[in-house]
Amino acid sequence: MDNFWKTFVETERQKAYFKKLEAFLLQEKQENKIIYPASEDIFSVFKYTPFEKIKVVLIGQDPYHGENQAHGLSFSVPKSQEKIPPSLQNIFKEIVHEFPHKKNLYTNGNLEYLAKQGVFLLNAILTVEAGKAGSHQKKGWEIFTDTVIKTLSEKNKNIVFLLWGSFAQKKSILIDETKHCILKAPHPSPLSAYRGFFGCNHFVQANEYLRKNNISEIDW
Repeated sequence: MDNFWKTFVETERQKAYFKKLEAFLLQEKQENKIIYPASEDIFSVFKYTPFEKIKVVLIGQDPYHGENQAHGLSFSVPKSQEKIPPSLQNIFKEIVHEFPHKKNLYTNGNLEYLAKQGVFLLNAILTVEAGKAGSHQKKGWEIFTDTVIKTLSEKNKNIVFLLWGSFAQKKSILIDETKHCILKAPHPSPLSAYRGFFGCNHFVQANEYLRKNNISEIDW
């Protein structure tokens, strides 16, 4: 991690809510429960995208709960995972719709290439029990990631926040709209993508906003 994120995480770890969260995770492991992602990947989002380099924030809910899927970046899966999750397939479809030259380029679901360009792929909850979606909700992660979002809003400027689905859209209250760009759409899940995610044009709009503020665009 860069120094900003290192200091941030260490500060949060001293707080009572985080100590309770760590105790919960330790208890889960002592009960031999399988937790995703692997310990070394829980804070990957901070390692890939330094604070000063963040251009876009994409908020997910919690990690994938299947084997060899979660690796600490929202919506992303490791290159070794042959199957691209349905929501991510729809994200790629929308990118291709907006940038037709991208057709046939997405052979795997690893989004590290975006993280390295300044797309902060943040899940609101950073761990999950294997096979149990949402199992680590309300254990403290939301307090931590809400603080991350508020800190980005307060200490940075001209970030594009992509809020897809009602869960992510509730985070808009943490963001100063006078300093940043907020783009909202339905979630890319197959259950809701056809209600307005497809055709949302968020990737083009994000690049237009960055360009307008003299920030280099994202190669989606």
